[in-house]
Amino acid sequence: MTARPEVEEEILDPARVSEFIAHEGAPSLSPAVALAHKPILYLERVTVSFDGFKALNNLSLYLDDGELRCIIGPNGAGKSTMMDVITGKTRPDSGSVYFGQTLNLLKLREAEIAQAGIGRKFQQPTVFQGHTVFENLELALQTNKGVWHSLRTRLTGEQRDRIDEVLELIGLEDQRGALAGRLSHGQKQWLEIGMLLAQNPQVLLVDEPVAGMTVQEVESTAQLLNSLAGRHTVVVVEHDMEFVRAIARHVTVLHEGRVLAEGRMEAIQNDPRVIEVYLGE
Repeated sequence: MTARPEVEEEILDPARVSEFIAHEGAPSLSPAVALAHKPILYLERVTVSFDGFKALNNLSLYLDDGELRCIIGPNGAGKSTMMDVITGKTRPDSGSVYFGQTLNLLKLREAEIAQAGIGRKFQQPTVFQGHTVFENLELALQTNKGVWHSLRTRLTGEQRDRIDEVLELIGLEDQRGALAGRLSHGQKQWLEIGMLLAQNPQVLLVDEPVAGMTVQEVESTAQLLNSLAGRHTVVVVEHDMEFVRAIARHVTVLHEGRVLAEGRMEAIQNDPRVIEVYLGE
């Protein structure tokens, strides 16, 4: 057997793995949420306060099934807090958050929300660096079995096909046997997106995906996210305006915890209010 290149050894933490794999015993929530009235995800009049500061201030946001939405705004506008509320990390002081028309996200834990079909990618990639690209995707496959049982169980043909499909989507087919720790920064970002895609989420929240990427990696990331729209609802929070212009179909501008403007990129970049608080910085 060929020895692997030396990479810093890591011990798999079940708490980390559970970000990608549903908890053992978690309720089985159908990913086919009700979409009778269009929005797949919406927040209404959501307020979140931290020590008197309103990170979200009566925020309402509606996302349609299959759309690619860009969220922009200055630092402190509430973008990260918004995603924390959607994924169950932060509980709002008031308001409502629904996935489809029937699933109240405020009644679910973080793991249950992920299992229901909402995936989140943070700015810094959190892949398992001592494992191969293929093994990372294997760990991420959605399953109701326990984490350690999953690691010891052989993949089915359907699961292998799913991994192959994801590898093609993220452009890492030729890296399937490479250690994740040996990938470039951009490739690690794509791998983490792939780990979420392996779970087939209906909604994918992506936080600043191109930070630290090369020009070529930025272009490839734009192609990847554009290819996902339609099959998934993709929400991208980003500061790189050139990248936003490359992918934007619908843009929401947050300011002081609420929606300042919303619409096509052409209208947004010419909006005097947006220029004043964000684009003119």
